[in-house]
Amino acid sequence: MQRSGEVANPLKAAMQEVRSGLPLIAVFSCFINLLILTSPIYMLQTYDRVLTSGRVETLVYMTVIAGIAVLVMGILEMVRGHVLGRLARWLERKLAPELIACSVRGALQGLAANAQSLRDLAVVRGFVGGTGINAVFDSPWVPIFIAVIWLMHPTLGMIALLSALVLFGVALLNEYVARRAIKEGQSLAINNTHKADAAIRNANVFQAMGMLPAFLAGWAERNDRALDRQLTASDRNAILLGFSKFFRLFVQILILGAGAYLVLQAELTPGGMIAASILLGRALAPVEQGIGAWKGLVSARDSWERLNRLVTAMPPPPPAMPLPPPKGEVSCEQVVFMQRGRDQPILNGVSFRLGAGEVLGVIGPSAAGKSTLCKLLVGSWQPTRGHVRLDGADVFHWPSEELGPFIGYLPQDVELFAGTVRENIARLRRDADADQVVQAAVTAGCHEMILGLPRGYETEIGDDGWVLSGGQRQRIGLARALFGEPRLVVLDEPSASLDREGEGALIAAIAAAKAWGATVVLVAHQPKILQPVEKIMLLQDGQVRMFGPRDDVLGKLGVPAPAGQPRPRIVAGKGGAGQTAAPGAAPSP
Repeated sequence: MQRSGEVANPLKAAMQEVRSGLPLIAVFSCFINLLILTSPIYMLQTYDRVLTSGRVETLVYMTVIAGIAVLVMGILEMVRGHVLGRLARWLERKLAPELIACSVRGALQGLAANAQSLRDLAVVRGFVGGTGINAVFDSPWVPIFIAVIWLMHPTLGMIALLSALVLFGVALLNEYVARRAIKEGQSLAINNTHKADAAIRNANVFQAMGMLPAFLAGWAERNDRALDRQLTASDRNAILLGFSKFFRLFVQILILGAGAYLVLQAELTPGGMIAASILLGRALAPVEQGIGAWKGLVSARDSWERLNRLVTAMPPPPPAMPLPPPKGEVSCEQVVFMQRGRDQPILNGVSFRLGAGEVLGVIGPSAAGKSTLCKLLVGSWQPTRGHVRLDGADVFHWPSEELGPFIGYLPQDVELFAGTVRENIARLRRDADADQVVQAAVTAGCHEMILGLPRGYETEIGDDGWVLSGGQRQRIGLARALFGEPRLVVLDEPSASLDREGEGALIAAIAAAKAWGATVVLVAHQPKILQPVEKIMLLQDGQVRMFGPRDDVLGKLGVPAPAGQPRPRIVAGKGGAGQTAAPGAAPSP
């Protein structure tokens, strides 16, 4: 029973629902295996009754009845396959969103940023919806078929029992000799796939600097090791599968020979001899089928274990009471952040406070912790110690789906998504208001630039926005950060790819955000970008070295204060309300 406040494991919850559907599949399997007795019963009656009596009518009736029975069996096999296929489809639809969410949480906490969980889920789905799982439902009928053979004659029953035990032993041996090789091969293949994904994402760098041949050499070497382990497992499985087929055919011949001997001794009828052979073949079929599908079973089991580890390590946050919309008061309280694999903190005791509507400029040398601070401010990362608060609430524990609309974030490396310009600005929301999308673009100073694209706001930008220039991506990313007039806007070096016109639009956009009451945190290297800033914080070696009014801090650093501050112009927004927007360049007061 789940305790109060305990977060349910989605894999366990899904498996419980799957188990509720297994009795139906078991019922189908029951009738399928009962109807499999049609063939040996038909042979038994044909040899023992029809041939001895010579009654054609009996043969016709028996043939019609047997034909109807095997037709029903075929229909039940089809229905069972359809049920399993739909069960596998339901499993993926149920778990895929949860696994993506777990992978995102894992990437935020330093795990590999990839979609391996979806690949593992596809392996599980393929096994559940495939034919290999049928052996699981058919194997309980092995003792029943052996018992029927035993009832025909104990000698034949003993042959059937020993042959079943031998094949079960082969199945266990297959688990012992092949599982480790399969697991090692899968692990190597997964790591190699991740490296290939990274190489493809950085295709421009590989092409420009001729890194592809060196990468392919290392990749091929690692791939050979993975293939060798997989080939070892495949070879061992093939040996055991070949032996199992030989053994099954041999014992079927053996039981025919034994049956013929018993017929000669008048201890068995010819029909019983044929029926026993057919039943033995059916009794051993699930075991042989399980050996053939063993690799898929092991792969599915290992994939499920990886998914379970991921879900256990990255559970969803517990339900939280909805909080009122934030005003924008930001505070850091002795924030310390240690990254995995490092023995020195990136941030060490960072504390400051911003009132709603204030603009803070963060400066400092490279590796001072500026980008890390940005990730902590928007709740992407959790401090090792201390707290980052927005209106007094810890931002990391504030549900992102509730806090997200009030946060605007432009990371140092702008990531856009496959889709249209409109979808990217609207943060992939399908119900986003078109006026809000346009207003965000106007505020970011990229409205005219977007209209110049082939289809304007409906232009498809491709994966990571590859059809756009760096400056265009950055300005669309800025519009996305300003969409919906968020209360906290965090901009991490937003001028890196901008020209003079783009810098002017950026300065005016910051002033516009301040005008609607947003608190803005701006990481910048160029003094000109600090024009709309009220306070400046100097970060160095992960610590706050200076914090205060802009002109005072810049004066202590010997840097002239940027002249002027942009005035946001007023444009008509939705419903005629006045809205702030960024002009093409920032005017001086």
